[in-house]
Amino acid sequence: MSINELRSITTFVRTAELGSLSKAAEAQQISPQAASKALGQLEQYLGVRLFHRTTRSMSLTEEGQRFLEAVQPSLIGFQQALTTVRQSKDELSGPLRIVGPRTTLHAVIGPVMDEYCRLYPEVQMDVQLDDRIGNWVEDRIDVGFRLGNSPQEGLVARRLFPMQLIICAAPSYIRKYGMPQSLYELGAHRCSAFRRASDGRVVPWRVRVGDSMQDQPVNPVFCTNDETIELRAVLAGEVIAQLAAPTAAHLIRSGQLVPILLENMADHYSLFVYYGSRAAQPARVRRFIDLAVDRLTDSPDFLLSQEELSLACHRS
Repeated sequence: MSINELRSITTFVRTAELGSLSKAAEAQQISPQAASKALGQLEQYLGVRLFHRTTRSMSLTEEGQRFLEAVQPSLIGFQQALTTVRQSKDELSGPLRIVGPRTTLHAVIGPVMDEYCRLYPEVQMDVQLDDRIGNWVEDRIDVGFRLGNSPQEGLVARRLFPMQLIICAAPSYIRKYGMPQSLYELGAHRCSAFRRASDGRVVPWRVRVGDSMQDQPVNPVFCTNDETIELRAVLAGEVIAQLAAPTAAHLIRSGQLVPILLENMADHYSLFVYYGSRAAQPARVRRFIDLAVDRLTDSPDFLLSQEELSLACHRS
């Protein structure tokens, strides 16, 4: 059913209920001319006259009465459905589906989700950690977090913060194996690498060289597709790894990790939050987006200043 057909049927029912085309037009907040046109289009489409018209009154024809009895219950049900959807759009309850990569979501949005759940306990959170980029429409995703470009056309993107990728080692590793002074010296060190779960490939480190970014292959002595396991090996003093700042920042500040080769630290990626058209979002989705943007945009929890990095590096 098109919008024009719906308006024509609504005009017909309102005219029958109110006994006047002008009153039906007023009830729908349209002009009498538009109401008359809508009713005429309906009669033309059906091929019958629905009203007997005089200068002073309108009454249903036999065909009009039969049509009213058939269509009125459906129209009432349809209008109730519209009202229900409009009201639910403003309710802070129902499902909220969130997706993001495994490597950043734990540390970054965990506190945001905790706060959101405390504020809106009637919302059912459904969080998927997935490094692949799926189909947001088919997967019915409300909010997503991604590094870099939008995973799908038509989505709104809000930049949250640059993702610093910091080469790190534990103090115990440096005492035992020394500290590399250049990217070239990494070949003589025990390095860790991340193995991508989607295709099993070992991901090269991404480093800054001068004003450009380049891949830095490493010959890893340790590979994993889980950031928590990799971090455990680094903290144990077994390997050097390139870690994202949301994971490493508090450990660097506490002295448990030492940043290495600061001139090669990459920060070319940024973390974005993605969502559909804000105007059409239910209240539960809008509130989560607002909370995430407020808590995460350029948050010092996930960014280290050059002064902090330099101090931590020399502390070793």
